[in-house]
Parts: sequence; structure tokens; C-alpha cells
Amino acid sequence: MRQILISGALSLIFALFGTPTLIRVLAGRGYGQIIRDDGPSSHHTKRGTPTMGGIIIIFAALFGYLGAHLLTGNSITTSAVLVFGLVIALGFVGFLDDWLKVSRQKSLGLTGKQKLLGQAFFAAVFGYLGIRFADVDGFTPISLYLSGVRETSLKLGVVVVIVWVVLMVLATSNGVNLTDGLDGLATGASVMTFLAFLLIGVWEFGQSCAITATSGCYQVRDPLDMAVFAASFAASCTGFLWWNASPARIFMGDTGSLALGGALAGLATTLRVELLLLPLGGLFVIITLSVIIQTLYFKISGGKRVFKMAPLQHHFELLGWGEVTIVLRFWIIAGLCVAIGLGLFYAQWVAK
Repeated sequence: MRQILISGALSLIFALFGTPTLIRVLAGRGYGQIIRDDGPSSHHTKRGTPTMGGIIIIFAALFGYLGAHLLTGNSITTSAVLVFGLVIALGFVGFLDDWLKVSRQKSLGLTGKQKLLGQAFFAAVFGYLGIRFADVDGFTPISLYLSGVRETSLKLGVVVVIVWVVLMVLATSNGVNLTDGLDGLATGASVMTFLAFLLIGVWEFGQSCAITATSGCYQVRDPLDMAVFAASFAASCTGFLWWNASPARIFMGDTGSLALGGALAGLATTLRVELLLLPLGGLFVIITLSVIIQTLYFKISGGKRVFKMAPLQHHFELLGWGEVTIVLRFWIIAGLCVAIGLGLFYAQWVAK
């Protein structure tokens, strides 16, 4: 627990006090947000707000995680190294997209196919490496078995596991990206989800088969260290949220949203709760579904729309809801989804 607290404290301090410096650097270089002309008119006031703030989220989390290990003398685990690698790789893809937007002064950076290919490639590498590097007990960072609220008996082939990991990473990273449309919305929802994974990691460690060899114990490679990882990201997002809350002084950009989605998918796979990511990240799922529904109905109906605009948060903006009202109510939804996810996780343990 001491390591979790240290990691969270260091990440929070780094993000809270490092973000203003990043804001000055980005503003000085003119790296401001480009706003789509077809979006809500209220967003045009945000034009020029520094973007690529995801840089500070990633570095703050890394600083907190490494600092905690340095101060406690504990070893860095393979699981955390692999997930951090995925986070940095996806953050790089997002950075390229953000960079192209600000350098061209257009709202289009990488093409959709380029972003998806980049995400899929790094996710596949993560999936492949995750089923290697077995420890002395034979556990790898990513299991060959499908997991819901815990690992099941359904064994998947190597290829299927890699494809499954790719789909998870694509869905989660793009889900966070779609949610990142209002000040603080994606950041606040991510904090709640990371805290849920922190609790799951601590619980799995306390009920690990290595400690308590009972019928319902958990066979997870590095649950406690992944809780430290989750704490570092929850804290770095919290520190960033101080400056990202309305009216935002900085946006995370695709640099941050893709990285955060990768971190969430990485936690779900390494903690063996893959399908539990659906309720834990319920807000991201809802917003992603709104885009899918809008797109499909538009094509099927010949140009008609279900929502005034997708993603869903912009629909409510066009209905006249205030931005802060939408963010707060969507945070409530995110919190309820996290509560449902944790309830399902604990209910499975009680029913074992």
C-alpha cells in the first residue's frame, strides 16, 4: 500500500505543477487546438487552447511509478513495462495526429486508416509479447484464457488472443478519444476507471493463490504492481484535470486519449478482467455506441439522424444543455458504471 500511495502522490504533484509549464511552452509555440467548423458554435471560443496535454499525463504517471519503485526498492514488473510500452506507443500515434493538426492548422491530422493501423500494430506487439515472459510459476502477463470478471476456462489460441487484444485496444483507445469532446469529461471518467482497477489489483493480490491457496484464489501475474500502475494514472489524470476542467486551459489531445485508452485496455488484460472493462468503462461504451448508431442509421435511412450530433455529448449541447451540466451528469453515469463493474467483480467472489 505504501508503494501505491507514493506513486499516486508523485504523479499528482508532477501533473499538478508540471502542467502550467507545459501550457506556457505549447502556447509560446502556438500549438493550439483546431476546432471543426461543423461542431457546436460554443466550441469556437476554445480555438487556440494548447493541446497535446497528454504528454504530461504520460510523463507524470511514469515519474510516479518509477519514483515509487526507487523509493521502496521493489522491482519493476514485466506486466507494467509492457503496458507502459503500449501507452507510450499509442501516445506517439496520437502525438503525430495532434502535431499534424497544429502544424497544418487544420482539424485533420492522420487519416482514420493511418491511426487505426498504428494502434493495431502496437496493440498486436503488446499482445504477442504479453503471452511471453513467463515467471517462475509459469504465469505470463496476458493469459491465453478469456477473462470476464475473472479468468475463465475458455482457452484461446495464440492468434485469437492477439486479435482479441487488438480489438480491445482499438475499442478502448477510440472510445476515450470520442469521449474527449468537453472540458474534463474524458479525464474525470478515466480517473474513476483507474481507481476501480486499483481496487481490483489490490483485491486480487490479497486473494492471490500465492498467498491464499483456496478454491477461489486469483492466478494473476503482477496484480499489486498493476495497482501501482493504476494509481499513477489516476493521480496524473487528477492533476491534469485541475487545468483541464471548464474552462480548460489545456486539452489532452489524441496524445492523451489514445494513451489512456491503451492503459485501461492493458490493465483489463493483465488483471484478467477483460470483459469487465465494458461496465467499468461504461461511459466510453455509451458514447462510442452513439457514434456507431448515428453512422449506421445515417447510411440506412439515406441521410437521417438519430441524434442532433454525435458523439452523444454534443447532442445534448445542441439541445441547450450547458457544458458543465453535461460533464457533471456524464461523470455521474461514469461513476454508476464503475460501481456496477465493481459490484459484479465482488459478487463473483462472494458467490464462489
